[in-house]
Formats: sequence, C-alpha cells, structure tokens
Amino acid sequence: MSLRAWSLLLVLCGTIFLEGIDVAMLAVAVPTVRADLGLTTGTAAWVMSAYVLGYAGFTLLGGRAADLLGRRRMFLGWLTVFLVFSGLGGLADEGWTLILARFVTGVAAAFMTPAALSIITTSYAEGPQRNQALLVFAGTAAGGFSLGLVIGGLLTQLGWRWVFFAPVLLAAAILLAALRLVPAEPRPARVKGGFDLGGALTAAGAMLLLAYGIVRLEHGLDGWPVTVAAVAAGLLLTGLFVAVERRAATPLVRLGILREASLVRADLGALLFVGSFFGFQFMATLYLQELRGWSSLQTALALLVMGVDAVLAPTLTPRLVARFGNARVILGGFVLAVGSYALFLPVGPDWSYAAMFPTLLLTGLAFALAYGPLTIAGTEGVAEEEQGLASGLLTTATQFGSAVGIAAVTAVYGIAGGGLGGFRAALVVPLVMVALGAVVTATGVRGRAVTRPAGRAPAPAGRPPSAAGSRSRGRPAPSTPPGTASR
Repeated sequence: MSLRAWSLLLVLCGTIFLEGIDVAMLAVAVPTVRADLGLTTGTAAWVMSAYVLGYAGFTLLGGRAADLLGRRRMFLGWLTVFLVFSGLGGLADEGWTLILARFVTGVAAAFMTPAALSIITTSYAEGPQRNQALLVFAGTAAGGFSLGLVIGGLLTQLGWRWVFFAPVLLAAAILLAALRLVPAEPRPARVKGGFDLGGALTAAGAMLLLAYGIVRLEHGLDGWPVTVAAVAAGLLLTGLFVAVERRAATPLVRLGILREASLVRADLGALLFVGSFFGFQFMATLYLQELRGWSSLQTALALLVMGVDAVLAPTLTPRLVARFGNARVILGGFVLAVGSYALFLPVGPDWSYAAMFPTLLLTGLAFALAYGPLTIAGTEGVAEEEQGLASGLLTTATQFGSAVGIAAVTAVYGIAGGGLGGFRAALVVPLVMVALGAVVTATGVRGRAVTRPAGRAPAPAGRPPSAAGSRSRGRPAPSTPPGTASR
C-alpha cells in the first residue's frame, strides 16, 4: 500500500483503538470513581452499562446511516461528539451526569465505528489489500483494550478524571488527521421515498430494550419480571421492525442481506467469540482482584499477555488466511479458545501466575486467529452501497456478544454463590459459547481456494469510489463459488 493508504488506515485504526482504551480504562477506574463521588453500587454499575446501551442500541442505525448520509460525514461528526462527551464525563460531579455522558459517548461510538469500518471496506480493494487492512484494524482493537487496562491503572493513580480526558486528547489528534486524510465522497443520492423513519425508530427501540434486558441478566433472579418484560418488548419491537422493513420503499435494512448464510454465520460467530472472550476476561479480573487481592495495576499487567493478538493479528494471521482461508483460520481460533478456557476450569485459590499464563497466552492467540478473519467474512462480497449496513450488523453482533458474555457470567457467578465455586461455574459460560461458535464456524469450512467475488474492486485508498463500480442497490451480491474460504 502507498504511504497515504497506510496513513488513512492509521487514522481509522486510531478510532477503534480509542474506543478500546476508553472502555478498558473505565473498567479499571470505576471503583475509584464510585468512592470519590459517593455513588451507590447500582449507579456505579450504570456508569458502565449506559455506554453498552448506547453502543448496542444504535449500532445498526449507525451503520446504515453511513451508507445513506455519507461515511466521512458520519465519521467526523460522531468522532466530535465522542470527544465532547468524553470530556464532559471527566467534568462530572454527580452520578447522573456521568451516566448521561457515557450513554451519549456510546451512541457516538455506535455511529463512528461502523463508519470507520465501512471506509476501510470501500477504500481498499477486496482481496489481500483489504484483508491486511482489516486484520490491522482488528489487531488495533484488541491492542487498545489490552493496553487500556494498563493505561487505566496508571491514570487512575494520577486521578480518575484523566481516564476521561486522555481519550479527548487522542480523539482530537485523530480528528485533525482525519480531516486531511479521510477521502471526500460524492454526496449521497437523495433517498427515493424518504428516510425510513419507522424502521429507524423501531430498530433503535428494539436494540435498546434487548440490550437493557441483557444487561439486567447481571442481577440474576433479582427483579426477573423487569428483565423478562424488557426482552419481550424488545422482541415485539423486532417483529414490528421486520414488518416495517417489508413494506418500506427504501428500507433501513434490506432484509435480503440476512439471507446471506456467510454473513449471518460470521456475525453469529463474532457474537459468540467476543462474548466468550469478554466473559472470560471479566471473570479472570474478578478472580485476581477479589479472590486473590491483586491491585488493578497488577491485574492489568497480568492480563497484558493477552494483548499478543495486537502483534499477531497483522503479522501472522494474514499469512494463515492466505494459505488456509478465513473459515479454517476462524475455526482454528475457536478450537484454540475452547482448549484455553478448559485449561482454566480447575483454577485454584492460590494458583501461581505460571499456571495461569498458558491460558492467557492461548486466549490472546485465539483472538488473533478468529477476530480479524470474522471481520473479513462479515463484510466480504457485500455491495459497496451496503458496506455500512454490513459493518453495522457486525458491530451490533460484537456489542451484543460482549454484553451477553459479561451479563451471563455475572449471573451464574451470583446464582452459584460467589467465591471459588461460583467462579468455576461461571467459567463454563465462555467455554460453552466458544464451543457453539466452533460448531457454527465448522459449517462454513469448505475448500481451501480463496476466490475473489465478481465485480469491480473498490477505489484505491485515498480516492472516492466510483459509482460505476457499485452493484445496484437492493440486489443481493453475486453468490461466491464454493471453495471461497470465508464462505
């Protein structure tokens, strides 16, 4: 790739790095924030949950908005919102203002991240160049979260408000670079029949209610009627959303895209893999801090080895994908994760770090093998004008996966009575999730050949794509011949 192409990729990767460290740093800082502001346990929990609600609730809408309203416009605009409300979070003196700031920051990420991903998938030619860009993007995401744990521990020692102000500085630098490097694009054509407002409202409502119900799983059986009601209402709105999309002249989500088996398999695999990863990481943190009494900084340094994926994803994984194809590399990641989590099941009250190290290292390696190729498989072969939608679906899956994984292990831990027994019981959740993901992925393993889908490649990075290269809107992408690795 050219220098400009690498520079553009660096800016876009900076966005996902920003999102990763933002979440990780706050996870480390929440106990200190709670003590300093005198927050209740419930309010402190909502400081984290508000971001998840905003992110998961609007990602699908955010992805499609990038297609219809302009990827560059959505990226720059919502990056600015992310910057502003992250700063407001650092200035908060009351719980409700911090929760509001985190919710809006999550909404901003829901629009910003799919836009960044769709800029990559439309700026780099499908094939080795795009695969390399997506694997670097995935590695940066993992590195942001891993380094965020350590950075969060260090900044919390200086003062928890720096956990909010540091992302402001990074976001400002990314914004300035993006203004110069993110390519201009033709003004989106006026949507015939108007914007699908009904679809947007029902989609956002359904995602918010489902995310809320999932987050409430953390309470176990406590208040279960509210949890059930939220999930039921979310499912009802989902049904209404489907009905609206069937009749809309220009639907927010073309339902035909959900008939693409490869895309659905990639999204479901991403949900299960990311859910298992965050569920395991949450329980590992709980084990080290609450059962072993390690400090937040000691815990972050211990888990840093899982950040090996940030090195391997852009270096080793592209070679494996080129040789074996996406599906087989993804399956290898799932199988490795199954073994990794299984190794941790018999964890004892006084395990040495040497005993934990193999699981932590293998978990990072599994992430490097699976996450990037899942990103490729979830966007490959999709028409250029629907890349934002595909990115939104994939990001929605990963956000719901992380919410499900953390909520499920928390619920099982509480129901099992806590302590070492509860910890071991909760560890079964990520193991089951990743095993299911391996089964889903195995159905897509076919030949080893990597066949490039038909159709003109996207414009080179740094230049706006030509309308002539797009497939017609509303028409499914040509089916990929058997033997395509990611299929």
